[in-house]
Amino acid sequence: MKKYLYAACALLLAGCMGSTPQNPFITHMYTADPSAHVWNDGRLYVYASHDIAPPRGCDLMDRYHVFSTDDMVHWTDHGEILNSSQVPWGRKEGGFMWAPDCAYKDGTYYFYFPHPSDTDWNGSWKIGVATSKEPAANFTVQGYIKGMDSLIDPCVFMDDDGQAYIYNGGGGICKGGKLKDNMMELDGEMKVMEGLVDFHEATWIHKYKGKYYLSYSDNHNDDWNDGVEGDNRMHYAISDSPLGPWKHMGVYMDPTDSATNHGSIVEYKGQWYAFYHNSALSHHDWLRSICVDKLYYNEDGTIRMVEQRK
Repeated sequence: MKKYLYAACALLLAGCMGSTPQNPFITHMYTADPSAHVWNDGRLYVYASHDIAPPRGCDLMDRYHVFSTDDMVHWTDHGEILNSSQVPWGRKEGGFMWAPDCAYKDGTYYFYFPHPSDTDWNGSWKIGVATSKEPAANFTVQGYIKGMDSLIDPCVFMDDDGQAYIYNGGGGICKGGKLKDNMMELDGEMKVMEGLVDFHEATWIHKYKGKYYLSYSDNHNDDWNDGVEGDNRMHYAISDSPLGPWKHMGVYMDPTDSATNHGSIVEYKGQWYAFYHNSALSHHDWLRSICVDKLYYNEDGTIRMVEQRK
């Protein structure tokens, strides 16, 4: 019932605003780290982490929601798909369900999420995998991917030939590698992504006109207690291979009003979009809200600076 009431409210709001969606586009809860995908049903889905109020930091994040649209204006909240209590190998204190991603292969949706396995959370990160036959419900944790370093922010990219690649990172390190057909095991070792400049976290891979693009957040003013509004910028690099080496191309998004940023880039109905988060609703770094704006390329394949709508 709740999700249908929210959808009705969104319809009324959109009618008042015309065809331009609001930003942030989810306002009934705090959300961050949007991972956007277009599946075979023609809808665009966003898999997001969830900031908990009252804010205390990222340690309270313990669940995931999914939102979808077919017009970039009206959004449906499909509800919670996973929380820390459903992770058998997870940290007994819970929390720490950070930026996720999702992939689709042969009728199954694979949801990838970072979660610690021990009380010492910073040294025990694992990339968990939950599966479902639906894009936004009934996910069951299957385990975690062995052989990956204790890093966060999983990103899974499915290339045109059906080969899946997985990435994770954090603390200045970005790694990538191949996945086996079962989408839950590495096919070889993870390797460091070479050529990135000032990498912090939030790896995202997309493909445009035969080139691979790796986008990420940087370390700009990376002191989350310094009172400075707007820290992480979003960079991108280009390669002829999904595993690099990469050529750094610069910044495509300036800082928001949040200390962090985490984005995804996707094409939907002929238009490219940049998803990200800010703190426009709360004015607090750890109560964030997901946003979206149009993204444009220059003729040479470089990305224009994204204009953030307020």
